[in-house]
Amino acid sequence: MIYHLFEHFQYIDFPGAGLMQYISVRGIFASIFAIIISMIIGNSIIKFLKKKQISDEIRDIGLNDQFSKKGTPTMGGIIILLSVFIPVVLFADLTNIYIQLLLLTLIWLGALGFADDYIKVFKKNKEGLSGKYKIMSQVLLGLVVGITIAVQEDHLNTLTTIPFVKNNEFDYAWLAFGSGKVKEFVQVAIYVIAITFIITGVSNSANLTDGLDGLAAGVSAIVGATLGALAYLSGNAIYSDYLNIMFIPGADEIVVFLAAMVGGLLGFLWYNSYPAQVFMGDTGSLALGGIIGVAAVLIRKELLLPILCGIFFAEAASVIIQRFYYKYTRKKYGEPRRIFMSSPLHHHFQKPDNVKGMVKFVPKRKMHEAKITMRFWLISIILACLTLITLKIR
Repeated sequence: MIYHLFEHFQYIDFPGAGLMQYISVRGIFASIFAIIISMIIGNSIIKFLKKKQISDEIRDIGLNDQFSKKGTPTMGGIIILLSVFIPVVLFADLTNIYIQLLLLTLIWLGALGFADDYIKVFKKNKEGLSGKYKIMSQVLLGLVVGITIAVQEDHLNTLTTIPFVKNNEFDYAWLAFGSGKVKEFVQVAIYVIAITFIITGVSNSANLTDGLDGLAAGVSAIVGATLGALAYLSGNAIYSDYLNIMFIPGADEIVVFLAAMVGGLLGFLWYNSYPAQVFMGDTGSLALGGIIGVAAVLIRKELLLPILCGIFFAEAASVIIQRFYYKYTRKKYGEPRRIFMSSPLHHHFQKPDNVKGMVKFVPKRKMHEAKITMRFWLISIILACLTLITLKIR
């Protein structure tokens, strides 16, 4: 709103009339406002959640200190959603299609996560929203985003970027078969399926990462800042030409959204850092993962996500591997065995005391959750640096 208001001021001669035309200025304002909003409303929302006794059930994984978290309010993702939404509406160009898609993602997956938390808290159903409904909702969002990006006004655009490769543009059309309209349909279908898989995967991976105080919020902030830098470079004709990366007109506007997200997460960490006063719940984690996935797709950097979101994918992989190995060994040996002490991966380093069944990899010693969180943050920073280095290493 402020951005569009200042558009009318650019024809009036007074100091600062053109200030909002600069992405950097609006990104800084969005980030600062997000921090302030999250810190101001955070305390009030936490008090409200405590008053209404809105807390999640603590999963018993054999940790001695886990029940100290009992009674900590959940659904704190509301703080993140509001602290991102308000600055974006104020400082972003709301006519930009990329901002519209990111706002859609924020609201869509925020509502999905809210429904999941609501069922867990108020319906006393530990499983929350049925898995099939979650996947269906995420797939539907992926279809909307994928089709919107692929089907342009006068042509199809299914290009993306391959890391570590010179002249690193890849077109999903190369995987299509047929000719004419048939090939165009297959091209769009392949692209949309790939995009849907990516968005769904990142959203659920971020959800699995939300298990220690400050872990998901900190990692998401690092990833968001990195994607913001990539969006700025991709949306700038001079920098994209210098770095020989794909120029995407209008993509620099994504910086404002991601700056607000990073600011909102920093403000949320004021309350979510160890010992947490509030958990984000699925309300926050599903939305954060979805935003990261959609933002990467919009700037055609989705193939960098396995590097940039290495923590997310390691967490998700640990769950998949654990479940597969558990079922396989139970069928083969008559008793289940485990790869990890517990999954997702962050719980493995906490070394639960009462895990039944043989475990393949046992940590030498138990780590405090604050140390695990800090080390995962450091790894995420290293991965972010490696992601940025791919712009020049080919």
